[in-house]
Amino acid sequence: MSFDPYIHFPGTCAQAMAFYQSVFGGDLQMMRYADMPDAPPEYAGSDLVMHSTLAVGGRIMMAGDFPPGMVPDPQKAVSISHFAADIDDAARIFAALSDGAEIMLPFGQTFWSNGYGMLKDRFGTHWMIAATPRAD
Repeated sequence: MSFDPYIHFPGTCAQAMAFYQSVFGGDLQMMRYADMPDAPPEYAGSDLVMHSTLAVGGRIMMAGDFPPGMVPDPQKAVSISHFAADIDDAARIFAALSDGAEIMLPFGQTFWSNGYGMLKDRFGTHWMIAATPRAD
């Protein structure tokens, strides 16, 4: 069994997911509310993303914008945790996500990892980026 995150955006899903693809690579698919079969009138002209998936390394991150007319309640108490293959990749990912971000914990060595950092990116998504656990 696995759990894959589904995050919600207040109208910035397309930009956020394109950014995440530029950081992590992978295959990005998007469907807009306007593309729904038999879309209700309030959805028919919407450019908002109904559903998207970013597939990387056998896992997926899913996301969408809140539906047209719904008051957004962006994620606040959830973080996406990502373990990179090595410290260089973890540092690269953290640096890329840091553009316009609020840094909660700068990337550095901890007692459990040779490299770990926490941030809230410019889209409001909370991230925990880590290198492989320390072996000493």
